[in-house]
Parts: sequence; C-alpha cells; structure tokens
Amino acid sequence: MGSKSERTKERILQEACRLFAQKGFQAVTMTEICEKTGLSRGGLYRYYAGTDQIFSEILSQEYQISDRIDKKECASAILEDMLEEIRNEIMDKQLSLSLAIYEYANLGNEELFQKINENAKKRWTNLIRYGIETGEFHAQDPQQAAECILYYYQGLRMWSRVISFEELTAENYVKTIRQMLLKNEANRIK
Repeated sequence: MGSKSERTKERILQEACRLFAQKGFQAVTMTEICEKTGLSRGGLYRYYAGTDQIFSEILSQEYQISDRIDKKECASAILEDMLEEIRNEIMDKQLSLSLAIYEYANLGNEELFQKINENAKKRWTNLIRYGIETGEFHAQDPQQAAECILYYYQGLRMWSRVISFEELTAENYVKTIRQMLLKNEANRIK
C-alpha cells in the first residue's frame, strides 16, 4: 500500500477505535465508521470486510519495543514511554476498549485474545530481560514480573470503563512498576 492508503487505513482504525470505546463492539456499524472517516462504503470495504476485521486489527496493534531494544536504547526510557501510554489509557475513559473487548470475547474469539495476551507477556518479558542485562532493572523473575505488570494494568483498564479513577491511581500503578523494576527506585525506597 502507498502512503495515502496507509494514512487512510490509520484514520479508519483511529475513528473506529473511538467508536468502539464509546459504544462497545456490537453497536458499531460500518455505516458509522464511513460517516466518521468520510469514506464511502466502497472505500471502507476496500480496506476491511467488516467491523470484526477492524476490531481485530485494533486489538492486534502493539507497542513496538523490539526495534528500540535492537538499537540499544535505555531500557528505563522504553519503560517510561510504555508507562506514560498506560497512564493515559487508565485516566482517559474515552480510550477504554474494555466493554468492546468483553463483547468481542463473548462472540468466540478466545484464540485471538490468547495470542494478544501471549504477545503482551512476551513483549514485557523481553523488556525486563533486556533491562536486567543492561543493569537497569532488578527483577528476579522476568516472566512473573511481566504477568504482574500486565494483569495489574488490564484490571485497571477494565475498571476505568465503569468508575472514574483519580490521577493518584494511575500514578500508583506507575510508581509500583518503577519500584518493581528499576534499581534506582528500589534503592530510594529503602
């Protein structure tokens, strides 16, 4: 695809994501996505066959860290970027896909969620191992730490859809993860 096609596809995903966050998965139609993006039905169907394909792609998008690790960026800088994105998701109810994810999972998409979960665990585990190798992190068991980080976040994200969190809640998450991983943070607590 050319750059114009890539920009169009990205616009579709962004607008659809907002709709899914607002309405859940089942209430969103291709017609609404057309209205939000300004595309004709034919233009939208050129990229996606239906809302399930769009939602599946949204869920499959991942925060990319492998290229940053390959470039030997600081593990703590990568962590801070990830934590900032997570903080924003926790605090912005409009970004939460929790309702849509719940609906989509109940339609028999367990295999997709298993893959997404495994990829997320792998991504976090790789970052933690890299941080240990560089001497920035101190976690004893990278996989155990990855699961704790991931499921703590997923719980907050799910609850953020139904209750409003104070800024302190997101800050406590970030602080806990920093304390769990960063050597400097652990030493500061003692």
